[in-house]
Amino acid sequence: MGFLGAGGRPSAGANQGVSRAGVQRRSRGRRWPLPRVRRTHGVRMFRFVMVGGLGMAVNTVALYMFYGWFSLPLLVASILAVEISIVHNYLLNNRWTFGGRWVSPQRFVKFNISALGGLAMNSATMWLLARLGLYYLVANALGAFVAFFVNYALSAHWVWREGL
Repeated sequence: MGFLGAGGRPSAGANQGVSRAGVQRRSRGRRWPLPRVRRTHGVRMFRFVMVGGLGMAVNTVALYMFYGWFSLPLLVASILAVEISIVHNYLLNNRWTFGGRWVSPQRFVKFNISALGGLAMNSATMWLLARLGLYYLVANALGAFVAFFVNYALSAHWVWREGL
């Protein structure tokens, strides 16, 4: 009865090295797999930026295709390209940035609604700068930069419900 401490209760190390199923496991003071890193705002914002960068690449390729190849009007091409990148960004942000396990239709709708503000800012900025003579892909990149701040705040505090 070396496992029992005072009063017949198990001592602190009684179950060390034994899983719940009773299988012996090796313990060297480390947990394997390593515990998940707590996602602070800084880590999440970094991941959000990385996802946004990939989304920007998706957006740029789609814009080039719709405007350059299919000759759609620039504003229509921009709106379609942004919506494609929204779907991409939701899927990646849900899993990697905010740690969601499942795709939620309600969360996707909220993400899409929050992205409407970014879409309006992106498209209006891009259209205005392009009308002023800036190359449309550069104008699009600047529009996405402006929209980032609204998108992150809404995603973190409304779509995925973090505290302020």
